[in-house]
Amino acid sequence: MKKTNPVIPRKTIYRLSIYLRCLARLRENGIGTVSSEALARAAGVKPTQLRKDLACFGTFGTRGLGYDVPDLSKKIADELGTSRLQPVILVGVGHLGLALLSYRGFGKEGFEIVAGFDADPRRQRDKKVRQPILGMDQLPDFVRQHGARMAILTVPAAVAQEVANQLVAAGITGILNFAPIPLSVPEEVMVHNVNLAIELENLSYFIQE
Repeated sequence: MKKTNPVIPRKTIYRLSIYLRCLARLRENGIGTVSSEALARAAGVKPTQLRKDLACFGTFGTRGLGYDVPDLSKKIADELGTSRLQPVILVGVGHLGLALLSYRGFGKEGFEIVAGFDADPRRQRDKKVRQPILGMDQLPDFVRQHGARMAILTVPAAVAQEVANQLVAAGITGILNFAPIPLSVPEEVMVHNVNLAIELENLSYFIQE
């Protein structure tokens, strides 16, 4: 079910993802409890910010003992919806799309790209991937059968809005958009834009002398 709580800022959700990765590293090192100060330091935030973020979802931790690492990890994963493997589709199997289909690291984060879709699914590509590459006409049935709610969009800007419309019509409610244009979608659909040129532009500003 889509979360609609307007009280929780988007930046808080983003920081929860950072906390979850910090907790994963602690678990890998066999650490069972962590103080708010240590977790905040690892995440690059102030302890007061960490406690404020976690307070949005209830009471965590024990005064004097800190947070139970496995328990807090599970609670954050449940809140983010990543405690079980979520199916994701990808549309636009060009160079970037093919690279994302080939990446095996999504699974440990709770996501699985289950298929790629393309206007020319039979085109010869540089590498083989384990997921099927299907035509756009197969997208609605596939989304319905697999219960997919999220999609990665890696198509040219000229067709991005048209494809976004198809995704929304098929039942997709979350889109990670790599196309360099803003998308117009219904209010209940969440779009997160990834524009690498803008990110580099911002980085360029900060490295200037």
